[in-house]
Amino acid sequence: MSAPKRTPKARPETVERRKEILRAAMSTFGSKGYKNGPLTEIAEQVDMTHAGILHHFGSKDQLLLEVLKYRDSSDVEDFAGQRIPNGVELFRHLIRTAFANERRPGIVQAYAVLSAESVTDDHPARDYFQERYRTLRQEIREAFELICRERGIDQPATVDRAAAAILAVMDGLQVQWLLDPENVELAEASAFAIEAVVAAVLGVGAGAEIRGGDTQHA
Repeated sequence: MSAPKRTPKARPETVERRKEILRAAMSTFGSKGYKNGPLTEIAEQVDMTHAGILHHFGSKDQLLLEVLKYRDSSDVEDFAGQRIPNGVELFRHLIRTAFANERRPGIVQAYAVLSAESVTDDHPARDYFQERYRTLRQEIREAFELICRERGIDQPATVDRAAAAILAVMDGLQVQWLLDPENVELAEASAFAIEAVVAAVLGVGAGAEIRGGDTQHA
């Protein structure tokens, strides 16, 4: 039996070139949206041709999906296995992410624009965002489940609503902050909302416990 073929490892300069393209695409898609963000503009930002972009990513749709994956990887790159933690640490991670997002408005804008666009029919990122929200809701539910097991209490029936509410508040605050950054505190408002939801589900003590970690640093 023949040995399985190995996928050749990309050269460091190729990996870095792809990252440059992804950053440029994030900027263009964030400011103009996916449909109105031309590949030619992305190519110009990295001193390449339209064909050069397609050589690396194959299609505009695939480039969009790679942009979204690149954005996700930046949130978990410091965790073992590149997976967010569980239990109370998950809620602390969400707050740290909000503080980190205040320092990267371009990424936040791209996410806000593309997630809003994805609700339209046949948008190439629709499946991505549907799965992303399903996964995040499940991870938040599992965090609540772990906390309940650790405390020896029954899981409240409100967990599913709480998971959806936390994500809705975080994304909604991002839009408000992008529109009026001088008057909306993205990180502090996100922390307040997450603590309030956790307190509503598990009790005031659990909400206050989230601030027990160093949440102000990503």
